[in-house]
Amino acid sequence: MGSEEQAAAMPEATEKQTIGWAAKDSSGHLSPYTYTLRETGPEDVYIKVICCGICHSDLHQVKNDLGMSHYPMVPGHEVVGEVLEVGSAVTKFQAGDIVGVGLLVGCCDNCTHCKSDEEQYCNKKIWSYNDVYTDGKPTQGGFAATVVTHQKFVVKIPDGMSPEQAAPLLCAGVTVYSPLKHFGLTQKGLKGAILGLGGVGHMGVKIAKGMGHHVTVISSSDKKRVEALDHLGVDSYLVSSDVEKMQELADSLDYIIDTVPVFHPLEPYLSLLKVHGKLILMGVINSPLQFMSPVVMLGRKTITGSFIGSMKETEEVLQFCKEKRLTSQIEIVKMDSINQALERLEKNDVRYRFVVDVAGSKLDV
Repeated sequence: MGSEEQAAAMPEATEKQTIGWAAKDSSGHLSPYTYTLRETGPEDVYIKVICCGICHSDLHQVKNDLGMSHYPMVPGHEVVGEVLEVGSAVTKFQAGDIVGVGLLVGCCDNCTHCKSDEEQYCNKKIWSYNDVYTDGKPTQGGFAATVVTHQKFVVKIPDGMSPEQAAPLLCAGVTVYSPLKHFGLTQKGLKGAILGLGGVGHMGVKIAKGMGHHVTVISSSDKKRVEALDHLGVDSYLVSSDVEKMQELADSLDYIIDTVPVFHPLEPYLSLLKVHGKLILMGVINSPLQFMSPVVMLGRKTITGSFIGSMKETEEVLQFCKEKRLTSQIEIVKMDSINQALERLEKNDVRYRFVVDVAGSKLDV
């Protein structure tokens, strides 16, 4: 180990105090909160946060929409930062590296899923916030000055990719990339649709186009037609209430990526799929969805879901976006504007992903 690495390696486990912006109750309002990070172990990476994306699931969590929230809660799971220190057994990173941390920070490492590079489906996975780590301390997310994460759940950001561009790929990007890869939907010439043009949806368009697919955006209104066609480069744009156009598209799609995070009927979209087509659910919805079974049976169609992606797939999507020169469309905000950003996100008033400039913000206001 070189002198720089020795200086970066932590000689012993010590707790560190940090400051983040936390929700204190189900109002979801975030304010400064000082807390202690868990002890940094031999395989841990101590990271100074540069920026962090805002995901729609952050809204669900801070407002306790799923009934599982614990407070105080520091959200944020699209974290990009600079390595400050590494544990003595860390081999993948060193001080100064620009790295990312996504939605997970722990797993059992022994189950079938963990051994198959699908740790996101481990029954003992540990969320980056609103969870409890193995030491009994609550996990807190990336709307904070610093985080400590096991090296397994840290990825290197490719050289030349800006932190702000990398952040949305750690959740939104890999969430789309993973099912396309898993279900064999990566070959050129496929016809797909993205239902809902938000943070995940706009990354779905870019990644699917990067794979050479013919991409249709399906939306509830015409509001995003021009930007979808002219700025995102989609091949067609369909308003879901246009019955005639929906009928013209029947039996034509290989897949639909459904990113809508609120209740909506499935049958109108199932009819658009070819035989063997797949409707892939990605929106977190807290009420039951419904459909008539013949719509699925008569075309051997599949309604399925997918949850973020593995660490391996996260590394892959970062490299894929670098090679294809794909960028996220983001709006950068300071931490003192986080509550307004969450309000706007709830109204779908963002094009297309908020990223918080954590390092450039005054956190203790």
